[in-house]
Amino acid sequence: MPELLFPLDSTKSFTEQEIVGHNRWHPDIPAAVTVKPGTSFRAHCREWFDGAIHNDDSAEDILNAPLNNVHTLSGPFHIEGAEPGDLLIVDILDVGPIPQEDLGPLAGQGWGYTGIFAKENGGGFLTDRFPDAYKAIWDFSGQTTTSRHVPHVKYTGITHPGLMGTAPSAQLLAKWNAREGALIATDPNRVPPLALAPELDGAILGSLSGDEFSRVAGEAARTAPPRENGGNQDIKNLTKGTRVFYPVFVPGAKLSFGDLHFSQGDGEITFCGAIEMGGFMDLHVDLIKGGMETYGVSENAIFMPGNTAPQYSEWIAFSGISVTVDGEQKYLDSDLSYQNACMHAIDYLTKFGYSPEQAYLLLGSAPIEGRLSGVVDIPNSCATVYIPTAIFDFPIAPSASGPFQIDPGNGAPRAQF
Repeated sequence: MPELLFPLDSTKSFTEQEIVGHNRWHPDIPAAVTVKPGTSFRAHCREWFDGAIHNDDSAEDILNAPLNNVHTLSGPFHIEGAEPGDLLIVDILDVGPIPQEDLGPLAGQGWGYTGIFAKENGGGFLTDRFPDAYKAIWDFSGQTTTSRHVPHVKYTGITHPGLMGTAPSAQLLAKWNAREGALIATDPNRVPPLALAPELDGAILGSLSGDEFSRVAGEAARTAPPRENGGNQDIKNLTKGTRVFYPVFVPGAKLSFGDLHFSQGDGEITFCGAIEMGGFMDLHVDLIKGGMETYGVSENAIFMPGNTAPQYSEWIAFSGISVTVDGEQKYLDSDLSYQNACMHAIDYLTKFGYSPEQAYLLLGSAPIEGRLSGVVDIPNSCATVYIPTAIFDFPIAPSASGPFQIDPGNGAPRAQF
């Protein structure tokens, strides 16, 4: 096992740890650990809400989830010799739930969760159609998972980090804040908001304190979206065996990561759509000096996905086009097309006995494939969503005998307003 450089004690909160991580992006957050290029190491990762979500049959914790506190990231890791303009090579050697802890109150101790977030507290991809808070608990058994809240499915997880990236430079951070602030200003009272501005409340900034803490918190970017540094990309294929090339914007690169997922469908469509958990990552890091210019990498990460994804071979797929529910034609709106493809899949699954919310939770957490199938045929783009048929314990394809009727159990818990 690689040396453990960022330990976490499951009996303590994120801010009570021996080494405190962070939940904002800023170049002045001090590095927590220094590693040399060519080094392999292990880091523990806390699930993104630091234990605020519980293994129970209530969704009140999802309704009241403290979004100002996320994400709880391990790092920053200072990579010796890394300079702006380099490419940081990150190999994911291994990733999984909390080691040797198969039972306990923290997600990652043998279980994880998926949430439909309330429109007033985060929302989701289909928030106008699913405005209320729901939750599903998933139990782990080796590489597979099942849920008492979404019965009759079992699948192999594609375990991966939802979030990983390098620190922005001061100039890049200013660009983020300017463009996102301008977007917020177009509709400052929108629910959910168009973007998240810097926020002092809930900020965790490693070892910073006092006036420096307040200054950095007032400038630091929230970790919710993906950006030029990688960040919260939620790419389900960043699995064991993946190699990622991150641009370096500050001395030492300041690599950070977290938000581990046991499984996720393309798009993480419920916002908390993955099966969220704490766990560990084993990484190997190296550098390509001057690699950003050499390979034309300025505003993106490049990755070579691992080869450990489940080998599902049979699928049932649904398509969507860029026309609104009210019949308004949009021009090549692929986001709308994917929403429609997901809704068609949800509507289909309800014919077998699932509630719409159970189907939505399933699409967010199962290893579905989302694709842009057509983006040139005006005025309609075409998006498709593929669901592996092997995850169901009943026949899912259309047939002359009609849809098989399942027992949906007690369903997914809904928060009471």
